[in-house]
Amino acid sequence: MSSVTPSPAPSQSQQWDVHRLPRAEGRNILVTGGNAGIGYFVAEQLAGAGATVVLGSRNTDKARAAMDSIRARVPGARLRHLRLDLAELTSLRSSAEALELDRLDAVVLNAGVALDDPPRKVTEDGHEFMFGINHLGHFALTGWLAPLLAAAPAGRIVTVGSFAARSERLDLEDLQSTRDYRPKRTYGRSKLAQMHFAFELDRRLRAAGSTVLSVVAHPGGALDSLTPSRPPVHERSAGDRLRGLPAGLLVQGKDAGAWPMVRAVLDPEVRGGQLWEPRVFGLRGRPRLAPVQGHYTDTEVAARLWEASRELVGSEPHFAAQESSTAATASISTS
Repeated sequence: MSSVTPSPAPSQSQQWDVHRLPRAEGRNILVTGGNAGIGYFVAEQLAGAGATVVLGSRNTDKARAAMDSIRARVPGARLRHLRLDLAELTSLRSSAEALELDRLDAVVLNAGVALDDPPRKVTEDGHEFMFGINHLGHFALTGWLAPLLAAAPAGRIVTVGSFAARSERLDLEDLQSTRDYRPKRTYGRSKLAQMHFAFELDRRLRAAGSTVLSVVAHPGGALDSLTPSRPPVHERSAGDRLRGLPAGLLVQGKDAGAWPMVRAVLDPEVRGGQLWEPRVFGLRGRPRLAPVQGHYTDTEVAARLWEASRELVGSEPHFAAQESSTAATASISTS
C-alpha cells in the first residue's frame, strides 16, 4: 500500500460558520441528484450563498418541486434544471452540452442509489446498478464536464463519499458483483470506488499542472427522521421527529449532512486530495478536515480501478495543463 502526502489544513484561526457562508455570486455549480436528499440541501445552501445552482436530475417534475421549495426559502435563488441520467452513459455528453455555460466553477458528484434487497439489477448499459450509477456514471460525466471545469479560475470536483466505505475493500476482479452480490456491501464498494476515483483524479490533476481540484466529502450519518421538512420534497411528521430524537445523539439530519460538501465547494482554503466529514466521529457535527489514511491511500488499487473504469466507459477524464488561471483546455480521451 502506498502513502500520500496529506494536504495542508486550513488555518485554524478562521472558523467556518455553516450558517454564514461566503458569498458565491457569479459561480455556476452543478449538483447531481440535487432534487432530493443530501443533494437537495447542498443545492439549497449553495443557492442561499448566491451561486447559480444547476440541479441534475432525470425527473423534471421532482426537480421543479425542489426548485420551488428552494425559492420559497431563498428569494431570488438562481436555479436551473439539467436532465441527467447517470444510468445511461451515452446520454451524458448531451447533458453536459445542454448546460450551455462558458465555465463550471464546481460540480458536486452526489447522485446515487442504494438498493436494500436482491436481486441484482443492471443499468441500460449492462452495468451493476449501484456501481454503474454511483461510480461509472460520475466517472463518465466528469470527462464531459472537464472543459467547463478547466475554464473556471479554480474549478472544483467534490465527490460525495460515504461512511460505509470505511469498512469495505474493492474486489478488482469482481467490480460488478457478478459472483457474490450483497446489496449493502455492493453499495459500500460503489462509494469506495467513487472515493478512490476522486483521490486518483486529484493526483492526475496535480501531475497535469491543472488548477482544478478534486475533493472528497461525506455526510456521516444522515437520517430522514432528523431532517427538517421541505414539502413536497421531504415531509417529516411530529411522530417522525420524536422517533428520531434518540438517534440524534449519534447522527444528524440531511440538512447538516450537506455541510461538508458545501464547505468543500466554498471554502477558499480547501485543497485538492482532501477529505471533509462531520466532526464527531465522522457521523455528525460541523465539517472538519479528516486524515486520508488506510485503504483510501492505496494508489495501486486506485490506478487499477481507473483503468478498469476507462475500459468499461470507453473514455476517461483528461485535464490538460493550464497556461493561466483564466485560459485552460481540457478534453475527454476515448479508448
